[in-house]
Amino acid sequence: MKPLRRFLDRLHPLFAKGGRYEKYYALYEMVDTLLYTPSDVTRHAPHVRDALDLKRVMIMVVFAVTPCALVGMWNLGLQANTAMADMGVAGLDGWRGAILALLGVGYDPASFYDNFMYGMAFFLPLYVVTLAAGGLWEVIFAGIRNHEINEGFLVTSLLYALILAPTTPLWQAALGISFGVVIGKEVFGGTGKNFLNPALTGRAFLYFAYPVQMSGDAVWTAAEGFTGATPLGLAAIDGMAGIAEAGVTWTQAFVGSIQGSIGETSALACLIGAAILIYTGIASWRIIVGCIIGLVVPVLLFNQMDASSNPMLAMPWHWHLVTGGFLFGAVFMATDPVSAAQTDTGRWIYAILIGVLTVLIRVVNPAYPEGIMLAILFGNIFAPVIDYFVVQANIKRRLKRSV
Repeated sequence: MKPLRRFLDRLHPLFAKGGRYEKYYALYEMVDTLLYTPSDVTRHAPHVRDALDLKRVMIMVVFAVTPCALVGMWNLGLQANTAMADMGVAGLDGWRGAILALLGVGYDPASFYDNFMYGMAFFLPLYVVTLAAGGLWEVIFAGIRNHEINEGFLVTSLLYALILAPTTPLWQAALGISFGVVIGKEVFGGTGKNFLNPALTGRAFLYFAYPVQMSGDAVWTAAEGFTGATPLGLAAIDGMAGIAEAGVTWTQAFVGSIQGSIGETSALACLIGAAILIYTGIASWRIIVGCIIGLVVPVLLFNQMDASSNPMLAMPWHWHLVTGGFLFGAVFMATDPVSAAQTDTGRWIYAILIGVLTVLIRVVNPAYPEGIMLAILFGNIFAPVIDYFVVQANIKRRLKRSV
């Protein structure tokens, strides 16, 4: 690694102030600090020194979400290969099919390799396009403001790609992440100043701008001509009987072999990611637990009501946890340290609000059976207000104590 360090040091004067490539310093700094610990560190009081810098935090989040990505790619292929086998389709057409044939990939739903490679053929293009489009905006704004390129986009791009439907057109993926980065983050000053989660902002934009490609029964399985609803979609129409008739079990939903967005189907993978984030202190356990409490309590109340007119009233809490993107949102989106509440009490209120809103949208609103995306964005908007009142309450309590 020493030759690489010396090579980067020799390049530094070219990108430093007054150098030939000064306007591209942000790109140099991005590569340098990604490979090595930044040289600008705090050394004296009152600043706190820590070996875990922002880049390392983001890399840890990437590690935590990797199980969701791996299971998501396998499940994407499993659903597609199973659907093609049922329809009697021999294989995949187009450039993806040509690449799979070149790699010797078959279409056997019983083969882990075939399923995983099929899923990768759809996920990787989405991720690469997302990384390129969003990264371009990051570079443009960093160059204009003469700021460093923030590594937080590595996480944003991965999370965004994982919450897309597998059949999302690549141009729409690029458009959505552009909206999320520019409107959801950069217009407010960039990383650390955004009050909305950029990945969810981009996903919400696509949902309202292109609802046909982002919802319905034809977008969840990457197989031409196949339609199939997610478990939440089935429950919204026929309740738990619809899920049972489709042959979906709770274990399948927990492991992740169901219809849905690429990375959100596996509750097990989400819990593994939660364990990593909580153990490393990167995510607040209060937010994750608070979201679950906020979901479970109203569901138990709804279960006591007559479900003859609304089958979603009868869905048990343990099914709400493993269907849709609830756990993915609670673990990776709601815990965003920038857009979430900052005080401990505020985190409880913020998280419970998200859980309650998720249930209300799923159960009461007949047109949108998911809920977690809009609930988190709503929570993001009110997080500063929640923190403000929590701080004011603490100040008043301490003033009374000192009198």
